[in-house]
Amino acid sequence: MNVSNTVDQYTTMSGDRSIIKDLIFNRLTECGWRDEVRLLCRNILLEKSGNSVSVDQLISETTPKAHTLVPDAVKKELLLKIRTILADHESMFPKKL
Repeated sequence: MNVSNTVDQYTTMSGDRSIIKDLIFNRLTECGWRDEVRLLCRNILLEKSGNSVSVDQLISETTPKAHTLVPDAVKKELLLKIRTILADHESMFPKKL
């Protein structure tokens, strides 16, 4: 199990996952990221207006671009929040020697 999976599992069990999800949702909305991704999807659909576009195709085209649009400040805030949550519950994780 990698660190990402461990953190995901822990935050789900501790109930902190909803706090993290709310933080991400609010910050991405505030910075306009959601609107940018919506516009990106709309543009892809317009470009391929003559062709049928599946949801999977739209996701595969949009995801890499959407990831690059997430502001560094949001990424840093999320990382800080996760570190804070883990530090608050440090006794739950054994330290490596």
